[in-house]
Amino acid sequence: MVDSLINSLKKTIIAQDELIESLIASLFVDGHILVEGVPGVAKTTAVKNLALMLDFKFSRIQFTPDLLPSDIIGGEIYSMQKDEFYIKKGVIFSDLILADEINRAPAKVQSALLEAMQERQVSIGDKSYDLKEPFLVMATMNPVEDEGVYNLPQAQLDRFMMKIIVSPPSNYEEEIKILDIFEKNITLSKFPKNEYFKIKRQIEKIKVTNETKEYIAKLIIAFRNDKRIELPPSPRASIALYKLSKFVAFTNSRHYTMPSDVLKFIKPVLRHRIVLDFEVEDEVDEVIEKIVKTIR
Repeated sequence: MVDSLINSLKKTIIAQDELIESLIASLFVDGHILVEGVPGVAKTTAVKNLALMLDFKFSRIQFTPDLLPSDIIGGEIYSMQKDEFYIKKGVIFSDLILADEINRAPAKVQSALLEAMQERQVSIGDKSYDLKEPFLVMATMNPVEDEGVYNLPQAQLDRFMMKIIVSPPSNYEEEIKILDIFEKNITLSKFPKNEYFKIKRQIEKIKVTNETKEYIAKLIIAFRNDKRIELPPSPRASIALYKLSKFVAFTNSRHYTMPSDVLKFIKPVLRHRIVLDFEVEDEVDEVIEKIVKTIR
């Protein structure tokens, strides 16, 4: 089912393989992803189509400077007819959520979403409400504009399992494929919802070998000891690589992980978790590649 999901989504989304694979991996291992890219590169279409294919409830939140936390999580509403308060749940109570341009909302709104992502529950009034699985947030950021935005603090970025950077198609053939899809209006494949939960449980049972755990530890410690890095990855990075190695092993029809499984999503997991020293000329992804090559 996982391969079928990926391949079906690639038929409707062109030249965004990393986004598609990371989105589906996050869904199966209880992660959230942050996507940075200019408008019009199918960020919204990817998560919306995934929800349609699995018959999951989808909600889109357009972040704006005047957005309030209650617009996301909900709140207590007074009923004049009944002379009492009742709970109105917000859009956070969905399966797949698109937090569009998350950096356009102030910190208190960002925190409301990020807390729900981390705790998998929200408090409204004096009651707490669990967010049922599946629960995935895909937040987007527009890198073009600087005015009217509130950048996420580094500690908040760490709550996303992966960060994906998307760009427009780079060649003629891919652009033609996009036009063909628009012209044909391709029908999405449908997958049984109960099959998702079945596979998710199978992935959870994958054995993470000692060799894999040792490799993850060596990687993370290497990043923490590298002088080019001012802010190294937190233990959340280790946990993310641990979970994702299970997903990669499952897609390779194995019931155990291998150290090589860790490398599939190494850049998306680390690129938003490390801050380079200001004197370093290399890009973050380049530094990741260089450090990974030193680990045996």
